[in-house]
Amino acid sequence: MNIVDITAENAQQYVIDESFKRLVVVQFWSGRSEGCKALMPVLETIAGEYPGDLLLAKINTDQQQMLVAQFGIQSLPTVMIIKDGQPVDGFSGVQPEPQIRELLEPYLPKAWEADVLAAKAWMDEANYAEALPLLRQAHEVSNQLPMITCLLALCYAEMGRVEEAEGLLATVKMADQDAVYHQALSVVELKKQAADSPELEKLQAEYAANPDNLQAAYALALQMNEEGQHKNALELLLDIFKRDRGFNDGAARKAITDILAALGKGDPLAVEYQRKLFTLLY
Repeated sequence: MNIVDITAENAQQYVIDESFKRLVVVQFWSGRSEGCKALMPVLETIAGEYPGDLLLAKINTDQQQMLVAQFGIQSLPTVMIIKDGQPVDGFSGVQPEPQIRELLEPYLPKAWEADVLAAKAWMDEANYAEALPLLRQAHEVSNQLPMITCLLALCYAEMGRVEEAEGLLATVKMADQDAVYHQALSVVELKKQAADSPELEKLQAEYAANPDNLQAAYALALQMNEEGQHKNALELLLDIFKRDRGFNDGAARKAITDILAALGKGDPLAVEYQRKLFTLLY
């Protein structure tokens, strides 16, 4: 429960003591005030979005005159923001919801923080497939915060998706090149050095010797995908599909859809090649 009616008996517990655990937003209201009636659902909606990080403490000024006097309330509605036992901000009168959210933003966890923490936990267990969608979402919501860019690049690098990792690292300015950035860069270099297995080199040589051999191209694409070179694999499979839609009973198209499914819904690479395949089909 993070919406509480405050009385003289519980004010210490919920307004002061609780503010050392999470942000407390105190609303002074009256049923006779139209402004209070308009403001209350807005505050309740915001409180509902932060059940563990924000407490909405409602004080009915018609019933709690002693608290009104203690807080020195002069007009309604009045909202106080309490942190660590002290008022840190607030406002009087009805304010638009975006302005209220902007006022609260410095004191509340960012929307992407939980995803980043969860992603780091998955990465600590080397489960990069679980971490990736969380980091992609956090990257988008945070407006591509450099710290998350570096973490996302590291995740891609560990998965062998070197091109995507390099693309992200290229966007990071020198001032933002933190320890994770350099870690990702190192992983990229190691992956590139180990990228071409003997099997892959053999298939590349066979395909280079006969570019019209679609079976050689198909075998190369499958090996590329196996070694994490998903973009190269998709590009080659798409080329096979362009040249012969019926190749090997639709094997190229099936391989494309299998790779896209494995990449996961919302993956930028999957979205890109789903669009390309759609264009060829229709």
